[in-house]
Amino acid sequence: MTTTPSPARRSKITPEREQEFYDAVLEQLREHGYEALTMEGVAARASCGKSTLYRQWKTKPQLVAAALRAGRRGTLAGVDTGSLAGDLREAARIAAGTSGRDTRLTQALGHAVLSDEELQAALREALVEPELAAFDAMVGRAVARGEIDANHPAVEFLPAQLMGVLRIRPVLEGRYADADYLVRFVDAALLPSLGLAPPRPGGPPADQAP
Repeated sequence: MTTTPSPARRSKITPEREQEFYDAVLEQLREHGYEALTMEGVAARASCGKSTLYRQWKTKPQLVAAALRAGRRGTLAGVDTGSLAGDLREAARIAAGTSGRDTRLTQALGHAVLSDEELQAALREALVEPELAAFDAMVGRAVARGEIDANHPAVEFLPAQLMGVLRIRPVLEGRYADADYLVRFVDAALLPSLGLAPPRPGGPPADQAP
C-alpha cells in the first residue's frame, strides 16, 4: 500500500522576521542581480539557516516573488493636487525619490522576469499596477474637471513615458532621474502632448498657476 506524502508544513515566523527575509532578498537582488542571488546568500544576510527559507518558500523564484509582493506600495496613490498638470509634476517628484531603488530592482531581475511568469506577475503587482491605477485616477479626475477629453490620444502613453524615462536615463546618461529632471520632462513633453500649457518662463509652475 502506497501512501501520499503530506505536504511540507510551513513553520510559523513572525511578520517582523518574515520582513527581514524579504529585505535581505531585495538587498541581494539590487546588489548582485537575480542570477547571482542564492538561498545561501539570503540566509547569511538574514542570519538564518537556508533550510528555513526552503521550508517556507521551496524555491528561489517563490521567495523572490513573495518579497516583491510584500514590498508593493502605491507611491502615487495619494497624489491629488487639483489639476492634471499638478498631479503629473507631483508624480514626477515622488517617482524621483524611488528611482534608484526601483530601477536597480527592475534591472536586477533582467532576463529572469521575461522567462518566469511568477516573477513577472509579482513585479507587475509590486511596482507596475499600483502606479497604473494612480495614473488612471489622475486622468479620471482631469476628465471630470473638463481639463482633457477622455479619448485624448496622448493619455494612453502617459505611464510609459514617465516610467520609461525613469528607467532609461541611467542607460543613456549614467545617472538616475532626479526630481528636477523628471519635472522638466513633464513640462517639456507630457503637458504639451496633452494640450496643457507648461509653466511660463519666470512664472509659477503649471500646478501653481492661477
